[in-house]
Amino acid sequence: MIKILWYLFFNLSYYYKGDFMYKKQELDYSLNDLEPYISYETLDIHYNVLYERYLNNLNNLLKKNNFNFNIPKEEIYNIIKRFPVDDREAILFNLGGVINHELYFSNMTPLGKEDIRFNNVIESKYITFQNFIEKFSVKAKEIRGSGYTFLVIDKDGELGLINLANQDSPYRMGLFPIMNIDIWEHSYFLDYKANKDGYISNYFKILDYSKIYKRYEEFIKEIC
Repeated sequence: MIKILWYLFFNLSYYYKGDFMYKKQELDYSLNDLEPYISYETLDIHYNVLYERYLNNLNNLLKKNNFNFNIPKEEIYNIIKRFPVDDREAILFNLGGVINHELYFSNMTPLGKEDIRFNNVIESKYITFQNFIEKFSVKAKEIRGSGYTFLVIDKDGELGLINLANQDSPYRMGLFPIMNIDIWEHSYFLDYKANKDGYISNYFKILDYSKIYKRYEEFIKEIC
């Protein structure tokens, strides 16, 4: 009987008819702080319209299914089969839209910020930091249509670069993303028009590598 009660509690605790929801991630900078590399207008639309739309859609879909917002968003991938089949695709699409954008926004900072610890991690894999930037850039330029390039950690703690289309997520593949670049046209077209290569090149000038290293550390501790 006790085992049955614990089983019911564990499974039903994910669902609850309440007013909880996932909150919008706050930026660590103002909307015009990333200029001239990313304009106020681009970031305003990207953050306050598109990202927020994904978040609202996700919250509404989860509320519809009486979900209890008591786990990190990333863990929804592990329980997606608990939701009705008809809602799974929409949940996954909007979930990816939220998680991918939050990683993208949190990577950036005005003028960029270096971190020698992250440099050492990268150089142990890619020999030089410049070689890493070149490989990441080449990978990003391979995307046709919409998607993201990710720097990920696998279950063995190895770094790797992957491309995923639309709003797919490395979490679905058992990988941990620590850095990404948004290659959807809305992330750069107002500022760069068709010059996607210029956007990719300038992106490295506004990255906060200390935050990326912090994520690296957290994931390494989790899998060790």
